[in-house]
Amino acid sequence: MNREHGILQAVGNTPLVELRHVVPRGSARVLVKLESDNPTGSMKDRMALAVVQGARSRGELVPGGTLVEYTGGSTGTSLAFVCAATGQAATLVTSDAFSLEKRNHMRALGARVIEIPSGGRGTTKELIEKMIARADELSREEGCFYADQFRNPDAADGYASLATEILDACGDAPDAFVQSVGTAQCLTGVARVLRAGTPGVRIVAVEPAESAVLSGGKPGAHKIEGVGPGFVPPVWKHDLADEIITVSTDEAMGMTRRLAREEAIFGGTSSGANVVAALRVAERLGSEGTVATLVCDTGLKYLSTKLYGQE
Repeated sequence: MNREHGILQAVGNTPLVELRHVVPRGSARVLVKLESDNPTGSMKDRMALAVVQGARSRGELVPGGTLVEYTGGSTGTSLAFVCAATGQAATLVTSDAFSLEKRNHMRALGARVIEIPSGGRGTTKELIEKMIARADELSREEGCFYADQFRNPDAADGYASLATEILDACGDAPDAFVQSVGTAQCLTGVARVLRAGTPGVRIVAVEPAESAVLSGGKPGAHKIEGVGPGFVPPVWKHDLADEIITVSTDEAMGMTRRLAREEAIFGGTSSGANVVAALRVAERLGSEGTVATLVCDTGLKYLSTKLYGQE
């Protein structure tokens, strides 16, 4: 029996729902893709599946070999999930800056997890660089494959299905697509497909206000997990987005809590950042427009954090 004919078939084809309560009257409708419905509760399942399948097909990740990656948590969990499903080992470098739930989830899926101390500062450029350096060092061991999510082209290809699913559900491209930037692989994959069919679609990038490097600002510490690494991602191109919107950690957390209470949509902090930015775009477009964005992951990953509980 082919192991890949099991749980991996559950990746993708997530619901697209319209927000009903947080969108002000007179604004465009805002549609959110519930990526929390993926097997690990994250959109990263899409890229993880593409990365592992690509590496295995090229012989870069061999039977008995080990996948190595640095991660803020969701990518690592998704890679651990795909590796468990395909019988591969995984070594993941993360940090105590990211939720305990994510770290425990990686371990539960059988991954070896190495944690780099953050000093309580949250996500910073220095922390991400330390994680990358450690993963690079580990990947040099015999039999290891370095996933390298910031540079791996399979990652963007894995997200292309998001755009296809949005088009299928809407019957046409939305006026704008909004997504927060970590590696920029998701925005790259989605924009490529949306623009191919509808050149006029507006692509909007979102980044933390405290670390607005894409907007020309300085890197800083923030607590919107999974985005805003503090440097310009290698795949970022100046024409990838038509607009960049900055959202603060407080704004993102506030909206994430509102989504749970008012829309019964339970997501993570980057999902709140996405909706804050989407509402700004929707206000400008007016009532005849449509904005699409993502609920990137489930709030179950953040119950121990300041977002929903205590840090």
